[in-house]
Amino acid sequence: MRPAAATPLPPTGAARAIALAACGCAVVAASLAVAPGASGWFAAALGLLALAVADVDARSFIIPDALNLALAALGLAAAATTPEAGSAIVSALARGGALFLVFYGVRAAYFRWRGREGLGLGDVKLAGVAGLWLDWSFAPFAVELAALAALLSCAILHFSGRRPFEGGARLPFGAFFAPAIWAVFLAQAAIGGP
Repeated sequence: MRPAAATPLPPTGAARAIALAACGCAVVAASLAVAPGASGWFAAALGLLALAVADVDARSFIIPDALNLALAALGLAAAATTPEAGSAIVSALARGGALFLVFYGVRAAYFRWRGREGLGLGDVKLAGVAGLWLDWSFAPFAVELAALAALLSCAILHFSGRRPFEGGARLPFGAFFAPAIWAVFLAQAAIGGP
C-alpha cells in the first residue's frame, strides 16, 4: 500500500497574498525593532527571503536554488560588514560547510537505510545557508525549532482530521526551517551574537 502524499497548501488566491504581505510587514518591523541598524536590515531581508522559501516549499515541496543562493549571498554580505570581515567570512563559510555536510550525511544515511529520500537537497542547501547566518551555538536551535514546528503542524493536521500520521507522508521541512533561521538570527542579534 502506497503512503498518501501530503497535499500542499493552496497555490494562489487573494487571502494568501494578503497573509504573505502581512507576514512580510511583521518580519520587517520585528527585524528593525530587535536589531536596529545594518544588522536589522540584513535580518529584514533574511526574513523576507525566508518567507518566500516557506511559501514556495509549502506549495511545491521544492526550495529553489535561486532563493538558497540569494540567502547565501546575503549571509556572506552580512558577515562582510562586521568589523573583522575576513575572519567573519571564513567562520561563516566553515559553519555553512559543516552544516551542509551534516545534513547531506543524514540525507545519505536515511536513503541507505530506508531506500527513499527523506530530506531534499534544497533542505541540505538551506542548512548550509543557516551556517552562514548563525553562530555555532545558535545553529542547533534553528534545527530544533524547525523540527518542533513541523511536528506540531503534523499533530494539528492529524487531530483536525485533515491528514493521518503516516511514515511515508511528505513534509515541506524548508517551510519550517527558513523561518526558524530568521527567528534564531534575531535572537542571536538581540543578545549581541555575530
